Amino acid sequence: MSNEAQPGSALFQGATVADQLVAAISRYPERKAFVSDEAVVSYRELGEWISRLAQFFDSLGLKPGDTVAQLGVNRFEVFAVIAAVYLRGLRSVTLHALGSEDDHRYVLDDSGADLVIADAYHGARAGVLRERCTGVRHWISLGALPGFQTLESSIAAFTPQPLASTGQAEDIVRLAYTGGTTGRPKGVMLSNRALVSNALLDLAAKEWPEQVRYLCAAPISHGAGSLVVPCLMQGGSVTLLRAFSVDGFIDTVKRHDCNVTWLVPTMLYGILDSSRHAEVDWSRFHALVYSGAPASPARIRQALATLGPILIQSYGQTEAPNNLLILGRAEHAQLTDAQLASAGRPYPQVRLALLDENNQPVADGQVGEICVRGPLLMSGYLNKPEETASALAGDWLHTGDVAYRDADGLYYIVDRKKDLIISGGFNVYPKEVEDAICAQPGVAAAAVIGVPDPKWGEMVMAYVQPRPGSVLSVDAIAEGVRQAKGAVATPKRVEFLPALPLTALGKVDKKALRALHWAAGERAVN
Repeated sequence: MSNEAQPGSALFQGATVADQLVAAISRYPERKAFVSDEAVVSYRELGEWISRLAQFFDSLGLKPGDTVAQLGVNRFEVFAVIAAVYLRGLRSVTLHALGSEDDHRYVLDDSGADLVIADAYHGARAGVLRERCTGVRHWISLGALPGFQTLESSIAAFTPQPLASTGQAEDIVRLAYTGGTTGRPKGVMLSNRALVSNALLDLAAKEWPEQVRYLCAAPISHGAGSLVVPCLMQGGSVTLLRAFSVDGFIDTVKRHDCNVTWLVPTMLYGILDSSRHAEVDWSRFHALVYSGAPASPARIRQALATLGPILIQSYGQTEAPNNLLILGRAEHAQLTDAQLASAGRPYPQVRLALLDENNQPVADGQVGEICVRGPLLMSGYLNKPEETASALAGDWLHTGDVAYRDADGLYYIVDRKKDLIISGGFNVYPKEVEDAICAQPGVAAAAVIGVPDPKWGEMVMAYVQPRPGSVLSVDAIAEGVRQAKGAVATPKRVEFLPALPLTALGKVDKKALRALHWAAGERAVN
């Protein structure tokens, strides 16, 4: 009999995400944990909230594996609920505040939510959901909401107790639902192991200031919220912005001296296009992390020139949250214009390969699907065994993104596999066309899609958003792409829009653009 411990032994079980939070609260009790216009909350007060919430969950009879869903704007109580869910080994679901009623209903039903907590801002939606989602056992409001018991009154009778986490590394503690642009949203099952790895990778690979003052300017329920745990692990403070606007962002940075933030590219572009960016002393700002969608190299160069060497790009996806490839501050400052199209290099502990259709590696310079392995990965899709098997085929997570690697080891994401345009038998990658358009003067943003065409099968079409005050021409846009990428990639049609449509997460909504051209069911869209 072997003397070696078995791989599944408790001997090798790591910490839970709740362990990370409990340690931070114990280490920095009197520091500011959360800051907003409504409240300033210390780590000690945050711990008291988490304890009362956990005891309230116990009083409802919730057991490990049960699901707590939330619908709320950015506020510290939303994070306290998430932390209490982790503490008790429950499952957290955060509904997107700008999501549709249909998607909210689907997520609550699919996740088997036992408890829903909705804030007063979403009172009307909460009332409709309570009528229609009959499987939910408990409904609680955050703030006064007619007909609802408030969370504040629900936890008032409980006395804070020492925090102790429940659960193991592989326990599922978060269900993160995808955007649903290819059909119904999928519930990505994230374990303690995945969330702990995510936080540790953030700490290991991103450059942080000595005193972190993180501005959470996008929904805490999604990408922006992923930096909250690593921020708290360092004793930093989190400043919450209810909803992003350029003016609100600038005012908050100035008021609270924030020095770290996370934005999607469209938010960054808005800041660059506003004269108010000059009001911020960017030399005091440490890191602006951008991710969630491809960014134009031309606009990144503009950001470096305008804001200074503060940019960090991070590439990931819900199934491997946030941290697969990174381009740090130092590399941004050293790269050529062409290299700014890169998504960077793999994070530590992430094994990344570019594979062909037969799951074989491709050579440098050749395009392949980004496939990954590592402790960051999801445990599968909830209630979707076939989709799980497909995504994890061959013991790789297949991201659906295609890329190539150059001789310097930098990875360049070409596009989503399903975004590929096949025009006249030739492959056209929309991101490359969008980058060529955005490199032209006066362009704020661009979205390129394939539309039906009787001759070419698909025709390259570009939607272009001009910068304020700029006048653009169709011929100049087309000629710029022709010179940069050749005739096949040149848009056959160009339309100008004052603003590109955005999803609830601030990404360009290509599904809405495609819907203008493709009949329902004629083509699967991404």
